[in-house]
Amino acid sequence: MVTAEMVKELRERTGAGMMDCKKALTETKGDMEKAVDFLREKGLAAAAKKAGRIAAEGVVEAYIHGGGRIGVLLELNCETDFVAKTDAFKALAKDIAMQVAAANPSFVRREEVAAEVLEHEKEVLRAQALNEGKPANIVEKMITGRVEKFYKEICLMEQPFIKDPDKTITQVINDSIVKIGENISVRRFTRYQLGEGLTKKSSDFAAEVMAAVKK
Repeated sequence: MVTAEMVKELRERTGAGMMDCKKALTETKGDMEKAVDFLREKGLAAAAKKAGRIAAEGVVEAYIHGGGRIGVLLELNCETDFVAKTDAFKALAKDIAMQVAAANPSFVRREEVAAEVLEHEKEVLRAQALNEGKPANIVEKMITGRVEKFYKEICLMEQPFIKDPDKTITQVINDSIVKIGENISVRRFTRYQLGEGLTKKSSDFAAEVMAAVKK
């Protein structure tokens, strides 16, 4: 059975249209990898076709919020210096840097999450589920779902875009790949928050960033 989540994942991976993704999954009986190949063979997977190309140019975007209370440095890569200098690419870099400031991810993508971090989170989630009185035979299934939610919270590429929560950062980048015509990837970022680690009166800086975005 082809689900909406499967269609969404395939669209994020390929940049292809929703109906094309649904057709690809139907034709391949829900096999995600075969569906990606199906779209590429049909020339519909615009983002996937460019994903393997080397992206060594780009920009290091600096974003400062709240008079210097939050700062982000983000490296966004593309294939050519020409594209790196375009307004569209610079705007994308700024949007993603603002995303980092507002949503405070810990990693760019899920593959970067260390095994020990993931195992620790699973243990916490397992304890939570058992404390909620859930039967042991369904706890593992619950953990799988909650781990996916965990990834969406800490991995930049899986977070809902602050300007359009219906899209993830992966989808935003894939949309730009299709429009710009080059592979685009986030290589790394660093986020600084004034007084981080010190005992002080708490403020919701992330909410302030989001409020600024919506003005």
